[in-house]
Amino acid sequence: MRFFTVIPLLLTFVLFAQETQQEVPAGCLGGGGISGFLPIIAMVAIFYFLIIRPQQKQQKKLQQMREAMKKGDSVITSGGIHGVVTNIKGAVVTVRIAEGVKVDVDKSSLTVRATSMEAGEPDTK
Repeated sequence: MRFFTVIPLLLTFVLFAQETQQEVPAGCLGGGGISGFLPIIAMVAIFYFLIIRPQQKQQKKLQQMREAMKKGDSVITSGGIHGVVTNIKGAVVTVRIAEGVKVDVDKSSLTVRATSMEAGEPDTK
């Protein structure tokens, strides 16, 4: 959502910078140097800190959650199925979603670890 609020702001800065440039005689060209690249460098920095870096942090946190998963954890899949982890074999996790109903899901489809619970206890939420 922040991406769509930053774009109009950046476009305003670029348009303002273009409007404030004065006409330069043809013989005086060539002294631009790094000042022509400053708006581009600023936009790249803004995109990095507002979009790329938070996404990397979120992915790292999600990966740590999946690695720390153990039996008895209450989880929610990307499809919205709530259940309790009963078995972990590599990239496949067995999730109990009801009494006597177990589903094998890929570990990457688990998006939330609600709480750590003992096997067999109902969710208290």
